[in-house]
Amino acid sequence: MQVVDELGADVEVVRYLETPPDLATLREIVDKLEDDPADLVRREHWSELGVTADDVSTSDGVVNVLVAHPQLLQRPLLVTSERAFIGRPTERVRDLLSG
Repeated sequence: MQVVDELGADVEVVRYLETPPDLATLREIVDKLEDDPADLVRREHWSELGVTADDVSTSDGVVNVLVAHPQLLQRPLLVTSERAFIGRPTERVRDLLSG
């Protein structure tokens, strides 16, 4: 991510498709999330995967959808010991890492 490189931030990149977050990790992320939990779920391919808006209407639903379909995890996702947020737009990443 260009912003991370520009700021020289020390980050751990998680390849979420190679090593998808498990149920407990996703629950921790949702608990720290500064955004609406439903925003963690990308909207592409819902119909072919059988995902509906009702499925992501609760935090538990979001977690269950992402465990079943990790490719729907919104990215970039930044997680610290205290907070989590979706890094879109990229200015949000700059604000967190430079602050």
